[in-house]
Amino acid sequence: MTSTAPAPLVFLLTTLGADTDATSFARTLVEEKLAACVSVLPPMISVYRWKGAIEDAREQQLLIKTTAAHIPALEDRFRTIHPYELPEFVVMRPAEVSRMYREWVVESTT
Repeated sequence: MTSTAPAPLVFLLTTLGADTDATSFARTLVEEKLAACVSVLPPMISVYRWKGAIEDAREQQLLIKTTAAHIPALEDRFRTIHPYELPEFVVMRPAEVSRMYREWVVESTT
């Protein structure tokens, strides 16, 4: 039986230090077809609790557009290229995505 359900599109969030080469990180994911697109947002300040202390750091947010099928491979790849001991890895599942955009993401990651 052939499935006609569209491939589920997901957005994945991660952060990198503001001085980290986020473009290179993003390019790696796109070149390896793990993501169709990675948007690198401007530097920001993150305040968080880490190992019992409240910390703050200048970071960049990355918004990774991909398919649900790529989540395990991205998680594996993060272990080798992400500089953080515990990288942010938050998957968001949009309720609706235009057919044409979804097709582009699927085509770009296969």
